[in-house]
Amino acid sequence: MRKQLIAIFDGVRDPRKIDKCTYELGDLLAIAFLTYLTDKKDYADMELFAKHKARDFGLLPYTEQSPSRDTFERLFGILKTDYLEKCVIEQGRHILDLMNEKQIAIDGKKECGTAPREKGPKGDYILNAYVTENALFIGQEKVTDKENEIPAIPRLLDKIEIKGAVISIDAIGTQVDIAEKIIGKGGHYFLAVKENQAGLLSEIKDVIRYNKPTSTYSETDKEHARVETRTVSIYPADKIEDKEILSRWKCLRTVVKVDTNTCHVSEGGRQETQTRYYISDEDFPSAKYYGSLARGHWAIENGLHWHLDVTFKEDECRARKLNAAQNLSLLRKLVLQVVKATDDRLSVRKRLVRASLDSEYLFTLLNNYGF
Repeated sequence: MRKQLIAIFDGVRDPRKIDKCTYELGDLLAIAFLTYLTDKKDYADMELFAKHKARDFGLLPYTEQSPSRDTFERLFGILKTDYLEKCVIEQGRHILDLMNEKQIAIDGKKECGTAPREKGPKGDYILNAYVTENALFIGQEKVTDKENEIPAIPRLLDKIEIKGAVISIDAIGTQVDIAEKIIGKGGHYFLAVKENQAGLLSEIKDVIRYNKPTSTYSETDKEHARVETRTVSIYPADKIEDKEILSRWKCLRTVVKVDTNTCHVSEGGRQETQTRYYISDEDFPSAKYYGSLARGHWAIENGLHWHLDVTFKEDECRARKLNAAQNLSLLRKLVLQVVKATDDRLSVRKRLVRASLDSEYLFTLLNNYGF
C-alpha cells in the first residue's frame, strides 16, 4: 500500500535540505492525507497517526522515529502549492472524460483561519474551479487581502483546461476581459449580472420588459417545509438597444432571467421572491438548459465549500504559516474526492468516521478510488 500512497505525490518537489531529512517526503504527505481520511483535523493528529498507524500502511520504513507536529507544520509552510495542486488534479483525471459540455463553476471561499482576529473580516480567499457534473475539483488560485477576485480569475483560467466547457461565475467575475478570455480559450461563459455592471443590467431589464421570451421553463422542488418554484426565461441578446454595450461582450448571444418563488410552509406560508439575471455566449434554444446552468453553479457551494467547512472544519483551521492554508486545503479536496468515489448509504461525514474505526472500510475507500 505504501507504494500506491506515495505515488500520489510523485510530482511534488521536496523543498527541504535532503541531507538533513529523517523522513521521506512521500511518507509525510501520505500520513497527512490519511489523517484527514480518518476524520482527524490538525498537525497534532498527523503526529499521532504517524506514531500509531503509519506503519500499518508500510509508511516510514527506513526509521523507527516518528515525525512531530512541528515537522508537518514546517513542511506544509514551505511546500510549493503548485506542485501539490498538480498532483491532486492528476488524481482526478481518471474519473473525468473530455471537458466538452461540462460546467466549470468558479467561486471563492474565505480561509477564515488565515486572518488574525485583530484584522476582523479580512483574510485570504482561495478561488476554486469545480466540475459540477463530476463533483471534481480541478484548480485553485490564492486571493490575498490586497486584491479582490477579479485579477485572480484570469490566473485560474490560465491554469485549467476549459475548451468546450461552460464557465459559470458569480457577478464579480462578470467582466469584459474575463468573458473574452473564456472565449479565447475555447470555452463558453454563463455569467451572473448584478449592479456592478449597471449599464448592462439596465439593458437586460429593458429587453425583458419589451420583448417576449423565446423559451420558458418552470420546475418546483419540495424540501422539508419549503416549496421553491424556479421559472427560467431566455431572450436573444441582439434585442439590447445600446449596441455599444452589446459589442463589449464577446459573442454575447443570450440573456437569461431566473425568477425564484419560495414558500416557507412552517412560517405560515411566507413568500420570498428573487430575480437573477445572466448572460451567455451560447444560443441554445431551451430555457431548461440555462436553468440547469444556474442551478448547477451552486454545486460548488453545496458539493465543495460546504464539505470543507462543515465536514472538514476548514474554517476552524488556524494554520496560516506561508503556504500551509492552501496546501492543507488541497489535501482536504483530495480526500473529499476519494470519499465521494464510494457509493454507499453513508454521508461523507459518516464515511470518514467509519474509516477512522474500521481499517477494512478505509482500504475500501482507497481501493474504490483506484489506489
